[in-house]
Amino acid sequence: MKNEITEYFEDTKSLLYSFLFSLPLFLTYELLILIAQPDPTLAVRVSVDVWFKSIFTSLNLNAISWTLTVAVILGFIILFKEREKLRTLRFRYFPILIAESLVYAIVTAVIANFLVNLVFAFAPDGSIQTLSVVQKFALSLGAGLYEELFFRVILVTALIWVFDKVFKEAKWASITSSVVLSALLFSLVHYIGQYGDPFTLSSFSYRFIFGLLLNGLYVWRGFGVAAWTHALYDIIVLLIIN
Repeated sequence: MKNEITEYFEDTKSLLYSFLFSLPLFLTYELLILIAQPDPTLAVRVSVDVWFKSIFTSLNLNAISWTLTVAVILGFIILFKEREKLRTLRFRYFPILIAESLVYAIVTAVIANFLVNLVFAFAPDGSIQTLSVVQKFALSLGAGLYEELFFRVILVTALIWVFDKVFKEAKWASITSSVVLSALLFSLVHYIGQYGDPFTLSSFSYRFIFGLLLNGLYVWRGFGVAAWTHALYDIIVLLIIN
């Protein structure tokens, strides 16, 4: 018979818990963006969020309305698919998930800073200092949600599927290759485009290590915990910078 700790880790990695746990990030992010930046044409958003919303914009659709519509549709699909687990949902798990994610956020910050500082003198980027506190907080939550959705759920999952075809039965090789390649892409994308950061080896290394840790966390604990860990990490960095 499974003990309660084993049940907790197995249950909370599921699609149902990941969806319900990450839903407050999505709703709070969109609400804070609306409050801080009421004009959607001038809103400062997370880059990955802009990528997703540009799909709707290119189709002459209202990006905000359709984002919410897609979220509602996906929510219904997930709840229907997980309806059996929904009957045994344990609400007491959610505060524990917050505490667990906070621990991972602190550990991730310590490990990434320690490893990079072994070689480089590195300080967190202060490029968002011109934004308001509400905007900074919103972007912290949005980065946790959207970057994890794209770089972990979509990219890591897709890469694992591809590498499964290459490595056949060697699942560990497939996961390792996917985790490393996705971390490289996660780091590189921060230096691409008009609003990309100036490239430095120290910041690239930091983001690569950060991506590795989050990729591993996603594979082990699922999307919800990875998203909250990322969001809480960003908030911790925000508090340190301020």
